[in-house]
Amino acid sequence: METTIAAPEALQPKAHLTGKVIKTTIAGAILDIGLKVPGVVHISQLRKDPVNRVEDVVQIGQAVDVWVRRVRDDRVELTMVEPLGLEWREMSAGMLVKGKVERLETYGAFVDIGAERPGLVHVSEMSHDYVKNPAEVLKVGDEVEAKVLDVDRRKKQIRLSIKAATPKPEEVLAEVNKSEPRKGRGRKGKKETEEVVEEEPKEPEQTAFQIAFQKAQERSGKTIVVKSRKSRGAPKEREDIFERTLKNRITEEK
Repeated sequence: METTIAAPEALQPKAHLTGKVIKTTIAGAILDIGLKVPGVVHISQLRKDPVNRVEDVVQIGQAVDVWVRRVRDDRVELTMVEPLGLEWREMSAGMLVKGKVERLETYGAFVDIGAERPGLVHVSEMSHDYVKNPAEVLKVGDEVEAKVLDVDRRKKQIRLSIKAATPKPEEVLAEVNKSEPRKGRGRKGKKETEEVVEEEPKEPEQTAFQIAFQKAQERSGKTIVVKSRKSRGAPKEREDIFERTLKNRITEEK
């Protein structure tokens, strides 16, 4: 992607530019990059492999892709070799990186993170769950995010962890439970959605005497008014006489 700049001071290392070759020398090529100062590509920066003659790689008038290496007062030093996404000095333990799985081994996976060497994700650093074989969770070409565990520039080794870059299952569950709406409760502790069902009052069960009296009424077709035995002010003797009279009448009718 081409970078648009207004002055050399606005350029950042690794910025991508397009330039036009205006001159070649034994030491390299001079380019027009749209600034007042020229861009210079040293012969060692024309390509990764050694170059004997500048003209073997570039010609005057040719448009080439270049990347900024350093900005000087009188020139911008460039390279035609695409720089690494991550230099050794730019990596440190704890930083998050993204990359693509380029190779699987029985002990882990190698991930291209744009550095000089791919980083190794050991099988024990692939998941919070037990993984026996890397192929169970990864395949070549997968894009992953990982955390840098260690960088050994002398041995050219980068250790990564996908597990360290992902939350633990219990943390995910806690976050889900936290985001779910809680059921509201009333002031007295009852659920707002709880309905109170009032039971209808049950009718008092009839006594055997009341049942017999009701049947007698039905047979005679007459309505007899009976005062409650618990009525206040009624003498007990009068109630007894009334009950005996009522029983005799029921017996005669039968």
